[in-house]
Amino acid sequence: MSARLFDHIDLRVRNRANAQRFYAEILPAIGFRVDKSGERWGVFEAQGDVAVDFFGFTEDAGHRPNGNRIAFWAPNRQAVDKVGEIVRSAGAKNIEGPELCLEYSPGYYAVFFEDPDGNKLEVCFRESATIAE
Repeated sequence: MSARLFDHIDLRVRNRANAQRFYAEILPAIGFRVDKSGERWGVFEAQGDVAVDFFGFTEDAGHRPNGNRIAFWAPNRQAVDKVGEIVRSAGAKNIEGPELCLEYSPGYYAVFFEDPDGNKLEVCFRESATIAE
């Protein structure tokens, strides 16, 4: 079994052009540096020579955000801070942090935000294992 646990994220947005501008600023800082977007889909991939993780989105005019959140891993707190700066300049909504969130687990450091359509996202760094209660 490989170390990859999932292949991709497939997200819906109300306005593809707005989402393309937003995610083109944020996704490279998270590690999705290869823009393979086409006419119907926005697609940003991790770098690599074989099948790699990717983040895709397409337009659905009737899309309504819900309570689900997509959380991305960061290698350290500095990376979370950098993404926090980028999401502010990219026009993210409802930004919280970067901040320590000790109720999640010791050393949990994250920035929470929403894309222009209200989809909930997070970039986090964890110093220890997940704690679920």
